Amino acid sequence: MKIVKDIRRKVRRTQTIVPFGVGGIIDLRGESFVAADIRSWAKNAERVESPRLAAKLRVEDFRSAPVIPSGKAAYASRSGPSYVRFPKWLFCPRCREMKIWLTELEEKDKHPSCERCPNRPQLAPMRFIQVCRAGHMSDIDWRRWAHSQSESHEQRQCQVRRLRFVATPDSSGLEALRVVCDVCRADRSLAGISNKNILKQMRMRCRGTHPWQYDTDEAETCEETPQALQRGASNAYFPVTHSAIDIPAPAGLSEDDELTQAVVDNKFWPEFTSAPDGPLAGEFKKIIAMQCDVSPEFVESVLRNTVDEAASRPSAAPDDDLSIAEWGALSAPESVAGSKTFSVRRSHLDIDHTAPASMQELASAVCTVVVADRVREVRALEGFSRYEPSPGDDGDGGRLVSVNTARRARWLPAVETYGEGIFIAVDEESLSSWEVLPSVRDWTRRIERDLDASFTVDRLRAKTGPVLLPRFVMLHTLAHHFIRQLSYDSGYNAASLRERVYARSHSPGSGHPPQAGVFVYTAAGDAEGTLGGLVRQGQSPYLAETLIRLLESAQWCSQDPLCADSTGRSLANLNRAACHACTLLPETCCEIDNSILDRTLLIGDGDVPGFFGGVLRSALEESAEAVDLS
Repeated sequence: MKIVKDIRRKVRRTQTIVPFGVGGIIDLRGESFVAADIRSWAKNAERVESPRLAAKLRVEDFRSAPVIPSGKAAYASRSGPSYVRFPKWLFCPRCREMKIWLTELEEKDKHPSCERCPNRPQLAPMRFIQVCRAGHMSDIDWRRWAHSQSESHEQRQCQVRRLRFVATPDSSGLEALRVVCDVCRADRSLAGISNKNILKQMRMRCRGTHPWQYDTDEAETCEETPQALQRGASNAYFPVTHSAIDIPAPAGLSEDDELTQAVVDNKFWPEFTSAPDGPLAGEFKKIIAMQCDVSPEFVESVLRNTVDEAASRPSAAPDDDLSIAEWGALSAPESVAGSKTFSVRRSHLDIDHTAPASMQELASAVCTVVVADRVREVRALEGFSRYEPSPGDDGDGGRLVSVNTARRARWLPAVETYGEGIFIAVDEESLSSWEVLPSVRDWTRRIERDLDASFTVDRLRAKTGPVLLPRFVMLHTLAHHFIRQLSYDSGYNAASLRERVYARSHSPGSGHPPQAGVFVYTAAGDAEGTLGGLVRQGQSPYLAETLIRLLESAQWCSQDPLCADSTGRSLANLNRAACHACTLLPETCCEIDNSILDRTLLIGDGDVPGFFGGVLRSALEESAEAVDLS
């Protein structure tokens, strides 16, 4: 397999996970490529440690794309992920001749060019491709497309089929673009190419391949109906990613507890626990015992305790273990030992009885403030789907394609980022009293009905829990406005910040503590690192002022009253009073794709009280009094 390798065609390390991870399409200077699977990664890719995330995803470890050094030495050290040219069908923007570009034609540091035209203009990729729900992607058979409306016998029997992609001035849109056969003059416009099942009507079938698979032995028999999409369409690629904050072991562990933690964090533990009675279980047990300096009997006892603990509680959603550990470490920072990758400390609003009423209202609503001087996040790419997002076990949708399309992936591509953050937890008693209000419950149920009808319900339920609680919508909206306000105050741009919302519901009897907080942290460590701006804004007196300002800015939107009175907007009507002008963020910031947002539950309106409505009313009254005095 010949891979395009060009030192001038580079992506950031973080982009090798999202948005240009395995299966993702990238456009660079008029060229189009797709990321090949992890078999193209060098074996010496940098390892990324994250035992908690590895245990959840049942893999041995993670690997990160190496940083390519600058200069001529980089040509010899190219060892990152590979990208192959896709689509293969290209056309000349001058003479409009179409050509299939074979890998044998690739030349280092050169782009495809037309050999017939003067000055050899660069060839452009075709705009449309075909994908299927099984995750396959390939070029559209343009020869068949051009001859699909053939009228004469000569056109139907044409075998040469030299094509040209022309634009006619007598029409507009896709009707103006036509694929023409230069030999028999058969042609067809692109009108209707986006219609569902248009390729099926032309008896075009899915080839069962991915763009990086050149060996016909790798092709699968696929019965899915291919669909024509623009190569930049949002539903051409749905990456499935997972992330975890690096949480150290709880402070004050006994020696046995420390040994148990070491056993559970061992990279071979997932393999051992996945098949404790399998043929290799004994070998895994010996390796774990040797590496952790314990006896095989101790490893066996840890396994029994783990199984007994899991059996004693109801089954939990996939993200439970990760979110609960992170919630405990952030809400009670003294319960974990400090480390080089996780350094947190309590902060305070420092509001006393002499403070204005708005500040006192705020102090009663916010119970915990923690600043993180140092945090480490690991983000891993499990796979992707096309045309429709990959569903849960019982849903309909696209199939999840592994990052290794040949065999089970034993490791996953990942990236680690270091930064800082602010964690805020709201008062549980006040929040519970607000959640039981009939108007709040009814308002949230309407959003939940739209959630249940959404094609992304399985993925969103993994974040919200089995029941959508009002606190989740409110805190998610708070996190978005917090990021928007911090982008003005902290020195970071909004795209460099990420959110983690801790407000999911749990199954009855699970014994998990309630969560009610948000964590905003830097997410682009390779670009901006830790500047100290967030930690500064998380301390007194800046944090209280930031929270008041974000509530004041949340009360209005340039699209009001349409935004404020919305009963359903955005994808699948999962948002209410939230739009790009007031609440939405760059895609890199949000956990759940800018959905389940509503300013109403944050600040309230005439019918539904917002959780921070009292703070906002007091702040507005104080502002009015200040204006009158002046």
